[in-house]
Amino acid sequence: MLKPIPLRPDHDAALLRRIARGAADAVQVRRLLALAAIYDGGSRTQAAAVGGVTLQVVRDWVLRFNADGPDGLIDRKAPGKPSLLSDAPGRAGGNGRARPDPGSAWRGPLADHRSLPMDPGRIRDQHLEADAQP
Repeated sequence: MLKPIPLRPDHDAALLRRIARGAADAVQVRRLLALAAIYDGGSRTQAAAVGGVTLQVVRDWVLRFNADGPDGLIDRKAPGKPSLLSDAPGRAGGNGRARPDPGSAWRGPLADHRSLPMDPGRIRDQHLEADAQP
């Protein structure tokens, strides 16, 4: 059987519990307490039970903790898939061609049949005049 990856020597169980008390992220607290169990001499299986995870996940936590300290146990935002669109608005796929307006076929005829132009200021003024009349 392989020897487990050791935890970094500059921390101990008491320090991890103290950090966990002040942490705002519940996920980080759970991970810190699981690693504190290892510092106390518990097995990785016991740490997995404290954290409610598998041994592989505890190993991943140890690697993240060794690399970045307690901050390494905070969930990071996944990078995700890069955008297919360029930064220029109105460009499709960054190929330089403008996207067609999908509503242009029906927007023009609807505007021709509208009885009054849409002017929110005019509508507001009409309501104020109606309220002012006795």
